[in-house]
Amino acid sequence: MVTIIILVIIAVIIIWLIAMYNGLVTLKNRTDEAWSDIDVQLKRRHDLIPNLVETVKGYAAHEKETFEKVVQARNAAMNVNGSAADRAQAENALSSALKSVFALAENYPDLKASQNFLELQRELTDTEDKIQAARRFYNGNVRDLNIKIESFPTNIMADSLGFKKRDFFELAAPEERENVKVSF
Repeated sequence: MVTIIILVIIAVIIIWLIAMYNGLVTLKNRTDEAWSDIDVQLKRRHDLIPNLVETVKGYAAHEKETFEKVVQARNAAMNVNGSAADRAQAENALSSALKSVFALAENYPDLKASQNFLELQRELTDTEDKIQAARRFYNGNVRDLNIKIESFPTNIMADSLGFKKRDFFELAAPEERENVKVSF
């Protein structure tokens, strides 16, 4: 009888450990999937930017510095291979540069009326919305994974199996929360 009780307890512990491990794997994979969703939308944005810059250049050729900032920010964002925080910082710099281009367009009525510019602006706005949704999805999965990794007793198993906390995809510096200032 004692042997059966011990076997039942061992079986329950094994099932519990398997469930805990599977829960960690599930959350890790969901987080990886969410990061992939962000990557897809960022690639889409990176592909649209050269078209936008070329369209705006035709109307505002003397605004060379603004275009250079956008291109530099795009190249920096495309070449980040670091953590989510590094990627977020580069992408937020690119978002700021893009806002400058759209603010610049306000001073060029012909540009604002250009069908090509309007379509690119619509595409980028749609992409930005999708990036924000992907960020929220990613951050929700990171939150769930981090809670699971930090919670007792899962934290013991997570640490021993190499599960690590993830960084949120967020603004790195307070000045990135401010509106873009454009002056002519």
